[in-house]
Amino acid sequence: MTPRHTKFYLDRHNKKWMGVCAGIADYTGIDVTLVRIGMVVLTLLGSGMTVLAYLAAAWLAPNKPQELKYETPEQAKFWQGVRASPARTVRDVRSRFRELDRRLADVETYVTSSHGRLAREIEQLR
Repeated sequence: MTPRHTKFYLDRHNKKWMGVCAGIADYTGIDVTLVRIGMVVLTLLGSGMTVLAYLAAAWLAPNKPQELKYETPEQAKFWQGVRASPARTVRDVRSRFRELDRRLADVETYVTSSHGRLAREIEQLR
C-alpha cells in the first residue's frame, strides 16, 4: 500500500522524544515548538489523560515514510492545506489551472494571429 500525504504519521526525523508532537505539527502546520509547549501545559494542568493520549498516539501511529519527505516548504504548506480543507484545495488548484489555460489561450491567440508588422519582419529576415 502506498503512503498517503493526508494521514497522520510520527515524525521521527524532527522528534524530541517519540515524534508525536513533531507529527502533529507536520499534520496541522502549527510550529512544533507551540505544539510541544501546549503538550507540556496540558500535561501540567490536566489529569494523566494527556500522557495516555500521547503514548497511545506514539504506539498506534506509523512512522512517516521516507518518500513523503517534503522537498520544499511550499510542498509542506500545500499538503497541510489539503489535510485542513480538501475542498478548498481542489478549488484553488482548479482556479490555477483555469488561469494557466487562459494565459495559454492568450499566447496561442498572439502567436497564431496575423500581425502585419511581425509578418513583414519575418519576410525581411529571409
